[in-house]
Amino acid sequence: MSISLLGRPREAKEYCGLFGVYGHPDAVGLTYLGIYALQHRGQESAGICSVRDGYLRRHAGLGLVTHVFDRRTMAEIRGDCAIGHVRYSTTGSCHDVNSQPLLVQYAGGQVAVAHNGNLINARNCAPTMRPAGRFFRPAATPR
Repeated sequence: MSISLLGRPREAKEYCGLFGVYGHPDAVGLTYLGIYALQHRGQESAGICSVRDGYLRRHAGLGLVTHVFDRRTMAEIRGDCAIGHVRYSTTGSCHDVNSQPLLVQYAGGQVAVAHNGNLINARNCAPTMRPAGRFFRPAATPR
């Protein structure tokens, strides 16, 4: 048991793990090791997004880091910049669409994002963001 800043007991919880490497020829391999070391922070899904030749490549899936990645997938996403994520869900269901990093193609190119948090006003923002041309995808929820 841990104690909150207010002096009250709280349950121990895990949170997502994030890791990134910039400008290293084996950024994907180092990111793999980084999210493997952070596996205790989230065991629901794992993912890595990398940059090679100006394009983003992504591999992510449900399960532990060692189950999601193998030599073939590591070779396919190799690059000199990478971000990785292991997920512990606080919102949304255990579904592959919630695996991160998120990779989006839009009119200006590509963007990848990995985060550790929730947009608490997502449902309120979506109606005004979509007509303005903003990409917006809420987390998958149980059916």
